[in-house]
Order: sequence, then C-alpha cells, then structure tokens
Amino acid sequence: MRSPATAGRGRFIVFEGGDGAGKSTQVRLLTEALQGAGRSVVATRQPGGEAVGTRIREILLDPNATLSDRCEALLYAADKAQHVDQVVHPALQQGSDVVCDRYVDSMLAYQGPGRGEPAQDLARLAAWATGALVPDLTVVLDMDPADALAGKAELDRLESAGLEFHRRVRQGFLDLAAAAPERYLVLPAREPVHRIAAQVLAAVEALG
Repeated sequence: MRSPATAGRGRFIVFEGGDGAGKSTQVRLLTEALQGAGRSVVATRQPGGEAVGTRIREILLDPNATLSDRCEALLYAADKAQHVDQVVHPALQQGSDVVCDRYVDSMLAYQGPGRGEPAQDLARLAAWATGALVPDLTVVLDMDPADALAGKAELDRLESAGLEFHRRVRQGFLDLAAAAPERYLVLPAREPVHRIAAQVLAAVEALG
C-alpha cells in the first residue's frame, strides 16, 4: 500500500538486476497488462530514456571509452536527473504509471560494490539527482551472472567488466532489497517468464 503522499499520482515501478536477467521483457509484459486494465502507462529505461540520456548511454556502454569510476557515477547521475525531470515526474503527476528498466539501485550496486565507490556518497548523489524520488515497487530479477552473460557474442563496456565485478553487483542488489523489504520484490530470473509477470502484476495491484 502506498503512502498518502503518493496516493494521488501514478505508480512508479522499477525493474532491477544484472545484465541479461530479463528486465526489458518484464517491463513490456507489465506495461501491456496495465494498459489492458485501462491504465495510462509510460515505459522507459535508464540510462537512455530520452534524448540526452541516449547520448549519455552511448558513452557509458562504449567498449572503447575509458572512464574513471567517479566520471561513470556522475554520468549515471546526470542521466537520472534529466530523465526524472523530463519523463518520470511529469508522467506520475499526470496520473500515469511509470515502468522503468533500471533506476537508482543500479547506480548504487554497479558503482558501489561493483566499482568500490563509497555508498554514502553515491546515495547522496542519487538523491540529489532524482529529487529523492523513490519507486513504489522495485522488482529485482536475481540471476547468477555466469548464466546471464554466458554465450553473449559481444559485450558492452559494463558487461565486459568481469565475472567478479558482476557478482559484487548482484550482491549489491540483494543487500539493497534486504534493507527495505517492504518496497522490494526479489524473484529468481530463471523462473518461467509468465510466472514472474503474474507475481509482479499481483504486487503492483497490491499497491492500490
């Protein structure tokens, strides 16, 4: 159930997890289900949910780009600031549900346990960039990185960071969910796609 402060706006649902966990598929299925129930829905992603973010995404994922860890974190924060101001917040205020592929937790997991940047600094940066906007529900699709990345012919800059990096990121997501279980749903990503979708939809409907 949402708080009185958020009851008058659209619902903000985020999918998190490692690369290859099936987030984009679940974004699509949830969007279709909500639209089928008559809801107005904006499906989007971070980074790259609007024009500025798309350009930032190209830099972040370019396998030939050499970025310092702090530069990487600041680019992610810049994408979130633009995306929240231009896409997420306006849609929520108009009463639309927003379904987003990645949000703040990705920055906290990838740049925190992944890169080793201080968690408190990242949390402050993310809160400032997003105006402290917190999702109503965050779905973490949990998967062993070795399975998620197996067989991929081409890896982007983050995917090629190494298995130990991605294992730290995975644990980062799980730790974030464990710290606030009331607003997280952690699901095994290898369950059948439509079983996951049904569990997600039930959790969204429970928000009210």
